[in-house]
Amino acid sequence: MQNENANATPPTILLAEDNKFLRRAAESTLRRHGFTVLTATDGEEALKLARSNPPDLLLLDVIMPKMNGFDVLRALKGDPATSLIPVIVLSNLGDQNDVVTARELGAVGYWVKASVGLEELVERIQSLLAENAKP
Repeated sequence: MQNENANATPPTILLAEDNKFLRRAAESTLRRHGFTVLTATDGEEALKLARSNPPDLLLLDVIMPKMNGFDVLRALKGDPATSLIPVIVLSNLGDQNDVVTARELGAVGYWVKASVGLEELVERIQSLLAENAKP
């Protein structure tokens, strides 16, 4: 997670998305823009990957098999080893209660999939990582 030399290694994004089409499209776009991408198809896998190879950012779906995104977020933020990983909830659920829940659990953002194109997703990620990299 610590990126003392921003040019040394590309940021790692963990993409937790159970929809194969969306996962592959986002993964391809992120890789094209120079990110290292890890993918998880369910909540348990996302949690395991985040713990074994902490990413610079986690894009987390809410509705996933085995463990939903809110439970993953709760587990990550409750563990000192993963509590500092920035998490963006990326969901089709646009309900304000879900946004509030994600924020209360420690997400740095909540983006509705249908409202964010792939190129905009990359721009938002780049902006967020740049903000977090400031000394």
